[in-house]
Amino acid sequence: DNNLRNRGKEALRNLRMVFQNPNDALNPYQTVGQAIGRTLKLLGEQHTVEDIRARVIELLQAVRLTPEYADRYPSELSGGEKQRVAIARAFAANPALIVADEPTSSLDVSVQAVILNMLKDLRAERGASYMLISHDLDVIAYLADWIAVMYLGQIVEEGQNADVYNAPSHPYTEALIS
Repeated sequence: DNNLRNRGKEALRNLRMVFQNPNDALNPYQTVGQAIGRTLKLLGEQHTVEDIRARVIELLQAVRLTPEYADRYPSELSGGEKQRVAIARAFAANPALIVADEPTSSLDVSVQAVILNMLKDLRAERGASYMLISHDLDVIAYLADWIAVMYLGQIVEEGQNADVYNAPSHPYTEALIS
């Protein structure tokens, strides 16, 4: 793959991405197992078909999906299920950092809560850090230890979660909270 040549396998393994729209993040012609398995083949330690299948199932269970999902196509999944698959794929290489761009914005409120709780649990279990990009400071405040607020491409406020969320000092931060 061109990405592997340009960035190096170690950089790709340590930095993974969860995109905003789960519909666009998955190849409609690949099963869930193939999508996650591809990451494992390229970046993981697993090499045999059996090892890859076992790891795919483990990752699906980590995002609270049953092993049967490995054989499903994206068109057979709800938005929340697609986002869980995208998160499982991001965790496939045991990354140090996962960049999540509006990871819950395209989901309804009840599914958002499930995804946020799952992200919190996965962080505790797997030790990866998150960089969350969102306009929803409630989402950020739920998961983040440190918040940086950007306005017109500049950081206008940053600090500990509670400091920024409970006592905003910039009008844009206040607007995001309200």
